[in-house]
Amino acid sequence: MNEKEISEIRRRFRPDKNSITHVRGCYVNEKREIVSQFDQSLAMLPQEETENLLSVLRRTLSGLQGRNLIDMPFTTAQVVDSDEHRLLMALRNSMLRDEDAVQAFFHKVIDTYTQEGTYLILLACDTYDVPYRSKDGEKQADAAGEVYRYVLCSICPVKETKPVLGYDVADNAFRNRNIDWLVSAPVLGVLFPAFNERAADLYSALLYTKDTAADHAAFIDALFRCEPPMPAETQKETFGAILGDALQKDCSLEVVQNVHAALREMIEEHKVNKEIKPLTLSRGAMKVMLTACGASDEQAEAFSGKYTEEFGEDKALSPRNLMETKKFEVSTPDVTIKVNPDRNDLIETRVIDGAKYILIRADEGVEVNGIRIQIAGEE
Repeated sequence: MNEKEISEIRRRFRPDKNSITHVRGCYVNEKREIVSQFDQSLAMLPQEETENLLSVLRRTLSGLQGRNLIDMPFTTAQVVDSDEHRLLMALRNSMLRDEDAVQAFFHKVIDTYTQEGTYLILLACDTYDVPYRSKDGEKQADAAGEVYRYVLCSICPVKETKPVLGYDVADNAFRNRNIDWLVSAPVLGVLFPAFNERAADLYSALLYTKDTAADHAAFIDALFRCEPPMPAETQKETFGAILGDALQKDCSLEVVQNVHAALREMIEEHKVNKEIKPLTLSRGAMKVMLTACGASDEQAEAFSGKYTEEFGEDKALSPRNLMETKKFEVSTPDVTIKVNPDRNDLIETRVIDGAKYILIRADEGVEVNGIRIQIAGEE
């Protein structure tokens, strides 16, 4: 799914946009025991509660494509005959009325999802009459469109509030508020089937993860029977490691600045051009980029070999997963320097009298703990 398709489905989770009739829920305690279940009709809820519930579900489609939202493909054999695909289809086709399928899904999640404390599993099913759009993006009301029926699962931590002093309007007095349990934003979720080319794709699902460092291996194996994709944080760490190994003593601040700038430029250009296809970089494109950033042909070739070992020869990666493009940070064991990513040219490294230094140009506006200071120098 591309960002445009994800946004189109995310907009469904509004009281006046969706056709969700009911939401199934399963509340699980820290011992992996089911505390309670519910089958809640949205028509019976007050508008404010409906909006809050839809808001929680909508957040399962938030974040960056390829980083928080990850495509999970099924093989042809799985689609033809497999327990994991059959279960998801049963949830979708029955619109969550197949009790055996719902209970089987809840227990798959409980058996494989690791969470400290209590959490809530939410299941919703929606049917979307997809309006036909011409090549210029305009809707055509008189043209036939697709009918996209999908199931969305959201897994949300439930956290205990602390006792606080609150104002009681009726009694005009301040009193202690009782401890309560609040549903937090989802940390994991699944959309099935995927909405590819604005139609149902039974060969794919979309996985949501709030934690870009977690691989959720057991959960993915139970639902999709496949190897978990490398988490975004692991991609970044691996990219940094193989870049340093390939360049060795030539892995300078200048080269890293150039790579950082090149990745930022690619992301910005993709955004400005409003490209629909997700932005990815192949192994060959990275070799070209490194050469342009100051690496030698031999170093670029060494990087290519290490890339194949870690990611695979044909694996393309999102530039957003390779570096923190929204910040620029220089650190030592004792010092951390954060710089506006648009002004990383203010930093340089230098060796003075045999000692290594990180130099920051500071012409004006220098503060220490909020106190403006003056830097003494030659007149």
